[in-house]
Amino acid sequence: MKSAAAAATGALVCEAVTGRAAEAQGGSLQDVLDRLPSAKLPRPRIFRAREVVTLDPAKPTATAVAVLGDRILAVGSVEELVAASGPQPFVLDETFADKVITPGFVAQHDHPLLTGLTMVSEIIAIEDWVLPSGTIPAAKGSDEYRKRLADANGKLKNPQELLVTWGYHPLFHGGLARADLDRISTTRPIVVWHRSAHEFIVNGKALETYGIDASFVATWPAAAREQANLEEGHFWEGGMFAVLPRLLPAIATPDRLRRGLEFVVRYYHASGVTAGCEPGGLYSKELQDAQNAVLSRPNVPFRFYFIPDGKSIFAAFPNSAVSEAEKVLGWGEGMTAMMPKTIKLFADGAIYSQAMQVREPYLDGHTGEWIMQPEVFAKAFQTYWDAGYQIHIHVCGDAGLDMVLDNLEVGMRRHPRFDHRTVIVHFAVSRADQVGRIKRLGAIVSGNPYYVTALADKYSEQGLGPERADNMVRLGDIERAGISYSLHSDMPMAPGQPLFLMHCAVNRVTSSGRVAAPDQRASRLNALRAITLDAAYSLRLENEIGSISPGKLANFAVLGGNPLTVDAGRIKDIPVWGTVHEGRVLPAAS
Repeated sequence: MKSAAAAATGALVCEAVTGRAAEAQGGSLQDVLDRLPSAKLPRPRIFRAREVVTLDPAKPTATAVAVLGDRILAVGSVEELVAASGPQPFVLDETFADKVITPGFVAQHDHPLLTGLTMVSEIIAIEDWVLPSGTIPAAKGSDEYRKRLADANGKLKNPQELLVTWGYHPLFHGGLARADLDRISTTRPIVVWHRSAHEFIVNGKALETYGIDASFVATWPAAAREQANLEEGHFWEGGMFAVLPRLLPAIATPDRLRRGLEFVVRYYHASGVTAGCEPGGLYSKELQDAQNAVLSRPNVPFRFYFIPDGKSIFAAFPNSAVSEAEKVLGWGEGMTAMMPKTIKLFADGAIYSQAMQVREPYLDGHTGEWIMQPEVFAKAFQTYWDAGYQIHIHVCGDAGLDMVLDNLEVGMRRHPRFDHRTVIVHFAVSRADQVGRIKRLGAIVSGNPYYVTALADKYSEQGLGPERADNMVRLGDIERAGISYSLHSDMPMAPGQPLFLMHCAVNRVTSSGRVAAPDQRASRLNALRAITLDAAYSLRLENEIGSISPGKLANFAVLGGNPLTVDAGRIKDIPVWGTVHEGRVLPAAS
């Protein structure tokens, strides 16, 4: 009797030779294969490894995996796979003999264009950024931030050249306004991109150069005007989106776009990513084409999927939002693709801006913001829900989450859907009572565990207080409730390194070195699933990627250690040798 590995091998080889196999009458598959000239058949490649972590319950671990073309044939030991091959020729590949193979990592929610533009700007941030070019240290306090901003200005030889900097946060760096930037320069435009990427602060020369004046602001919707202060050169949330068309051509020049996106390719490959997704990028064919120019190249080591921005589409076409969303499905090409029947909506403001909508007041009494006003959100949600769309929703505060769950509950009562996989994205501030409701309504979660690492200490003191800050991204409760969850970086909101995200979720160690809300730590197995199989599930790709199972695409991360067994404090330090992407062996650049 053939082994399970042999059966899996035969089944997939059968697919490779369907034209000839269909002609055979009677006999076994092996009989058919024996009559074919073996020299004309592609040879399976058997990769030996120190360990293969499959995330397939049928065979959780192994020491070898067989690949034919872009698909996984079988998993087991080298001896089992050799035996399963029978007389058919194969290649035994020892490249990974001392390595650990896991499913290829899935960057569930990242922003390649935003990442590229911020990473090629002047980075002056609240934390160290470890990049291939070197480490850019954090700016500690107001004085250091202002000095580094002034130094960046001094480095530019042309007094009229644009200075773009990213990473500023007022709770870490003190207040900043137009007048402060004017003291640095009145001849060059200065654009300070907030750490949240949801705010701009600009100087007077930038306002003048890019035509941002009272008459322009007067053309904005009322909600956007309320989220802008022209006198201080400050634009946030709706105001940020409204001013973006004037600033983006200067920030996103062809050269900056190309350099930034090429950085994205190198960075994500070095992090073990074999598939990525951007929910709700900018609704612009021109910008999508610019991303495709780099990310669609056939030598790119991962596929990248895009989810249309339902907020912008609904704002422009409230009566035909679904048909307009369908029009963008052809915007991808090559290694990029738009995801069908999937949409991104936005609830409340960004966590890095402390613009989340919260049930209890902030410690200083300020209020949160809405990105989509609740009445607009309700109409957009109903439109896409009724059309059968999977909806990914940016939501950061517990009051924002109440609003989202209220709409989901109305949708389920009015027009029940099963396996809708509505994704609660970011999941920063929430309450224990909301976890049961998420479960009951059939939603799933995509959390950013880095919020705890970067913000829990500061937000415990300012804004949220200890209880809310420490319990941000309560994955322990989500896991105990049996809710599927994925992890994302939302890069540049966190480093786009899946092992680092797993490390953050498992350890919950803050910037000061303490453990925040230990009972909210994720288990290692579920955290690994959250950057592989459950991330794929959230994108409805679990039948193609996410685990090492026969029939799936041969997407692997090749590591120097096993994230399930190394010391928990070293998960983020596991070396990434490279990847296998759809059968291509791709070492990361050293």
